[in-house]
Amino acid sequence: MNKFLALSLFAISGTLLGGCFGKGPTGDLVGSEDRPFFIPQEVPYGMVPCPGGTFHMGQTDQDISASMVNMNKQVTIAGFYMDETEITNNEYRQFVDAIKQDSLDVLGEEYVMTELYPDTTVWVRDFTYHMGDPLLEYYYTHPAFDDYPVVGVDWFAAKYFCNWRTKFRNAAREESGYANDPNFRLPSEAEWEYAARGGRDLATYPWGGPYLRNTKGCMLANFKPGRGDYASDGFAYTSEVGSFFPNDFGLYDMAGNVSEWCDDAYMEASVPVVWDLNPTNPDDNEPRKVVRGGSWKDIAYFLETGTRNFEYQDSARSYIGFRCSMIQIGMGTNSSLN
Repeated sequence: MNKFLALSLFAISGTLLGGCFGKGPTGDLVGSEDRPFFIPQEVPYGMVPCPGGTFHMGQTDQDISASMVNMNKQVTIAGFYMDETEITNNEYRQFVDAIKQDSLDVLGEEYVMTELYPDTTVWVRDFTYHMGDPLLEYYYTHPAFDDYPVVGVDWFAAKYFCNWRTKFRNAAREESGYANDPNFRLPSEAEWEYAARGGRDLATYPWGGPYLRNTKGCMLANFKPGRGDYASDGFAYTSEVGSFFPNDFGLYDMAGNVSEWCDDAYMEASVPVVWDLNPTNPDDNEPRKVVRGGSWKDIAYFLETGTRNFEYQDSARSYIGFRCSMIQIGMGTNSSLN
């Protein structure tokens, strides 16, 4: 039997049976019923929307190291949400406490404490002849540092946090009968750079540029202004998140404070290789992962929006933290999925 004739007879018989196809005996195509309730995607708590757009990704100043790893390239980024600030010690503590309570028997205490719990020894190990003992003891555990960015977390732990946060949020939404939100995840390198610029194409720094002080002479980020000078910006080490002005997207600390993990594997030639629409470079065989933004111990060059850097995925540092992102769906022409 001709397959098109068979399909027609099958459809007619379904209509005559009433309700097998479509809704009721009318035979109208009305879509499947009992779908989860969907409302326009709301901005997750603690995040800000980054409207999609086109920008020039790459260096905005002289390539002083002649590395040739970040040549300019015009790319388009779909809309997404990003954490307003870096994940704080207290936010990360909520994750660790939940894992200890719910998953300790499954994961094992050794895994939780060595792989997920922040490595506080980074304050002693990262720098030779440095008195980091007070920070080792107090930085993660003392409430005085609750609103400071979490550090000592490697790329794998940051990814695990994103997965937990997704399940934690969607479990609450399912109880209310709502459709699941997209996954929380680490931002791609392109998303991170686009967000850092805050809509200012070719901006040297998140606040525009090219200066590091405002008109009153105050530093605009937490970094190392000069040799042996860590305190001119008001903080010798990290600062409370949101201590400096946000960029035009409303994102804080996109330069300085702590560098931030991105989802991408690092590749010197990634700029000419990756696509120009939502570019990303996933590579499980590459242990180097992109970090962006510069930190409290870095000179201004690493704070530039176009400076690329990396760290090994299993390395936790006293100057690397992270923030999460989430793709926008159903939000119009600049979103990812309309």
